[in-house]
Amino acid sequence: MKVWIKYLIGIILGILAAFILPLNIPIVTSFVSSCSEFAARFGRYTLLPLLFFGVAMGVFKLRKNKLLGKTALWTIGTILGTTLILTLLGLLSILIIKLPRIPITGEKMTDIPNIDVHSVIMQILPFSSFDSLKDGIYLLPCFIFAGFIGASCVTDEIASKPVIAFFESAAKIFYSIMTFFTEWFSIGMIAISCYWMINAKKIFLSTTFFPLFIMLLVDFILVFVLIYPLIIHFLCNDQHPQNVMFASIGPILTAFFSGDSNLSLQVNLRHARESLGIHQQSADVTIPLFSIFARGGTALVVSICFVMILRSYSSLGFTAIDVLWIFITTFVLSLILGSIPTGGTFVALTVLCTMYSRGFEAGYLLLKPAAPIFCSFAAAFDAISAVFGSYVVAVKTKQFDHVDVKRYI
Repeated sequence: MKVWIKYLIGIILGILAAFILPLNIPIVTSFVSSCSEFAARFGRYTLLPLLFFGVAMGVFKLRKNKLLGKTALWTIGTILGTTLILTLLGLLSILIIKLPRIPITGEKMTDIPNIDVHSVIMQILPFSSFDSLKDGIYLLPCFIFAGFIGASCVTDEIASKPVIAFFESAAKIFYSIMTFFTEWFSIGMIAISCYWMINAKKIFLSTTFFPLFIMLLVDFILVFVLIYPLIIHFLCNDQHPQNVMFASIGPILTAFFSGDSNLSLQVNLRHARESLGIHQQSADVTIPLFSIFARGGTALVVSICFVMILRSYSSLGFTAIDVLWIFITTFVLSLILGSIPTGGTFVALTVLCTMYSRGFEAGYLLLKPAAPIFCSFAAAFDAISAVFGSYVVAVKTKQFDHVDVKRYI
């Protein structure tokens, strides 16, 4: 059975459970929450060792085959390109279509989340290189440490031959373990989707945010069905972009209901290698980078939400300077959210309100109840960006083999 079908069955069972279980009993809701958290931990269990050994071997092979520079340039360009496209789409959507205002609430400001740029930069290089392996949330320090090891092994292959053999074996072993965990994660999706639906029901009881959700859904369909397939068709000269769409189903389902970029990373990686035929050295390097930096979905959602907040407080229009400021700020914020794999969209929205000030510092409170849903949409956008983006890089660097659709996992 296909992986995405297993996940879909688990999601359907979880959603049904949310309507059947007696949620008025606090212990039941607490149990579902605990199961959901356990399932998420289960899904991320093998992430760090897989990333560490996979990236080290990927960088080693890329540098040895003189493909590291080309892969890096295409990866950076694709990350920036997809983020720009999604940010622009979000702004155009909300500027062209005026959604209904959100009723002003009397809720007081709480502690505002903060993105400390200095702290983020310092986290890239922890106190020691081995400390980078301890943080299972921010993956960039581990990526850099593994990358240095892989690149260094090329300088003296004779002396590093035992290290290369060990890392290559370890990468294969942890990939096999990850395969086992992703297969059985379909059971965990029952708990995750059940807890998601419990929270979503409270939001759906009010129709206040329906226009926002409809706009996000339309934008998602537009990106998934039209924009990204056209890019694949013309940029990669691929006559069957629907194959990439098909390979994206599993990652989209995982990202949407978990809202966790680290959790969906492993599903992305497996589909990239086994469904799209992307070579190990390319997939193991590009997929983590997309997971860390390619948060165009976050930029799209934040730009839409922020304009909704401004319109809810004031009927004044926007100047070109305001639009440009929103565009640049959301774009930059999306690139520094790597240390926040879950809920980064709401954090970016609160930071944007604080930066804009002018009496809108508490504006994020208007959309706080809808945060679980629009964070899910942002994660889904980011998941398809990772799959489509890694495929573009693999095609342009000739690091993929054609896989028949019947053999997709």
